[in-house]
Amino acid sequence: MPRHWRYAPHDSALIGGLTRELGCSPLLAQVLLSRGVNNGAEAKLYLSAQLKDLHEPEELPGASEAADRVVAAIRSQRRITIYGDYDVDGVTATSILWYCLKLAGATVDYYIPSRLEEGYGLNSEAIRTLHEEDPERLVVTVDCGVSAIEQAALAKELGLELVITDHHTIGDVLPDACIMHPRLPGGTYPFGDLCGAGVAFKLAWAICQRLGDGKKASPRMKEFLLTAIGLAAVGTVADVVPLVRENRILVANGLQSLANRATLGMKALMKVAGIEEGKVLTAEDIGFAIGPRINAAGRLGQARLAVELLTTDNATRAAQLAEYVDQLNKNRQTVERRIFKEAKEQVESNGWEDRAALVLASGEWHPGVIGIVASRIAEHFEKPTVLIALNDTEGTGQGSGRSFNGFDLYSALASCQEHLLGFGGHRAAAGVRVDVERLEQFRVALHEYAATQQDADEGDIVLPIDAEVTFADLHHKAVQELERLGPFGAEHRRPRFVANRVELVDPPKKMGGGDRHLSLKLKQGHKVLRAIAFGKGDWADEIAAATGSLSFCFSAGFNSYRGYESVELQLIDWQSQETPAPIGSTT
Repeated sequence: MPRHWRYAPHDSALIGGLTRELGCSPLLAQVLLSRGVNNGAEAKLYLSAQLKDLHEPEELPGASEAADRVVAAIRSQRRITIYGDYDVDGVTATSILWYCLKLAGATVDYYIPSRLEEGYGLNSEAIRTLHEEDPERLVVTVDCGVSAIEQAALAKELGLELVITDHHTIGDVLPDACIMHPRLPGGTYPFGDLCGAGVAFKLAWAICQRLGDGKKASPRMKEFLLTAIGLAAVGTVADVVPLVRENRILVANGLQSLANRATLGMKALMKVAGIEEGKVLTAEDIGFAIGPRINAAGRLGQARLAVELLTTDNATRAAQLAEYVDQLNKNRQTVERRIFKEAKEQVESNGWEDRAALVLASGEWHPGVIGIVASRIAEHFEKPTVLIALNDTEGTGQGSGRSFNGFDLYSALASCQEHLLGFGGHRAAAGVRVDVERLEQFRVALHEYAATQQDADEGDIVLPIDAEVTFADLHHKAVQELERLGPFGAEHRRPRFVANRVELVDPPKKMGGGDRHLSLKLKQGHKVLRAIAFGKGDWADEIAAATGSLSFCFSAGFNSYRGYESVELQLIDWQSQETPAPIGSTT
C-alpha cells in the first residue's frame, strides 16, 4: 500500500527565532515546531525529563493500600510471593519488587507461570498451590490480574490475601481484591499509560517511603530506587507503551541508570548483546538488544531464569545466565524466521492481502514466538494481525495480536468475543484463546469490524514528515542535537525527514539472517551517506530497478564502529518518479 508523505508546515521566521533562542541548529528548531513547540520556554520544558516531575506514588489509585499491606506483611514476617508475567514487562516488574522486598528484609519469592503450560495471568491451580504451601502468605501480582475475577474470588474463598498491580485494560467487572492500577475507576491519576514495571516501581517507591520517614526513603533504599528505574525503563520500552510524560521521564533517567548503576545481570546481558561498556544507551538498545533477550526466555518457557539473571548478586552466575538467554534468543530468531515465511505464504495463497485484518493459524507454530511474528506481519501487510498456534489435542488455539496504524485491537477483539474463549491486552497488543471450530467465524468477524473502522475517504497511510532536508543539513552536530528529543518510542517517534534527488552509489545490498535487511550507499550533491532499512530486504530489487532520481524518507542517527561515529540513515519509505507525489506542503 503506498504511503502519502505529509510535510509539517515550514516557517522560516519561527525557525530562525527558535534557533537563536535555544542556540540550536535549524534542524532541531524545525522538528520542535513540527511537534507544536513554538517558543524557548516550551522547548526547554519539552526537552527536560527530570525525576522531580514524576507523580508521587500515593496519587496512583490503590497504591497506598497496596503499600500498607506489603509493609504489614514485612513487619509480621509473613511470606510475600510476587506473581509475575513472562514477558519483559512482567520480568522487570517482578525483579523491581523482589529487589525492594529483599532489601527490606522480607521473606520473598516469586512465581512466573509457564507461558506454554499455564498461559497468561493468574490461574486457579497456581492460587491453590500457593495457598496449600503457605496459607498465611501475601500474593502480589505485577503486570497481571485486573481481569482475574474467578481467581480473585478463589483466593478470597481460601483466605489467601491478594494484592493486584496491573496496567492492562479494565473490564466491566473488577476482581474482589486490593487493586493498584493507574486507570482504576474513580481515580484521578494524571497519567494512565504506565506499564507493569512502571506500576511496580511506584509500589516499590511507596514501600520505601513507609520504611523510611513516611515521605522519604532511607539512603540505602533511595539508591535501590535509582537502580530500579533502569529496570522500569526496560519494561516501559519493551511493552511499547506511549513514551511520553511519565514514561519518558522513567526511560530518560532509566537509561542513565543502566549506564551507571546496572545490576550484575544487566551488565552481563548488555555484554552478550554487544553493547559497549560506557556507551550512551538509547531506547533502541533496549528495544533491539536487551528486551528481545529477556523476552526470549519467557517465550521459550524460561522466564524464571530471566528474573534470576536480573536479580543475582553472583557475577559467575550472571555471566552463565546471560549466555544462556542469548542462545535462547538465537533459537527464537530461527523459529521466528520460519513462522514469518509460513504466515506470509498463508496470506498470499489464500488471497487475503485485501482483508482489513488478518487471522492466521497453524498447528506447527510455537505459541511463544507468534507475538513477534504478528508484529512483523502487521507491518509487512500494513494491517492488524492475529497469529494463532493451534493445539490439536485440545482443539483450541492460543493467539497473539498486534495493531497497525493506531487501530484499537482490544476494542476489535471485544466486538468478536462471542467467537473467543478469552482475550486480554490493550490497544496495540493482545492475546486470545479460541476454539478451533470457531476460528473461521472469528477471522470473518475481525475482518468485518476492521473494515468498518477504516476511513472511507483515505485508504492509504499518511506518513507525517518533520522536514525536507538535504544531506548537507545532516552534519554531525545537527544530528547529535536531535538526540536531545529522546528517548524515542511509541507515540514519540524519532524525527522523520525526506531527501529528494538522491542517487545510488552502489547497487542495494541485502544483509542479515535470511537477507531480511537492506544496506544502501546514497549520494546527494557531493555528500555520501550510508543507509539501512531493517526488515526491508525485499526493497533491494525494486530500488535497483527504479529509474531517475530517488526520494527517501528516513530518520537520522549514528553508526559507531571502533570508536568512530558517523551519520547513518534508517530508511522508512522511498519513492521514485513513478510513485505518487507527496501531499502536504513545505512552504
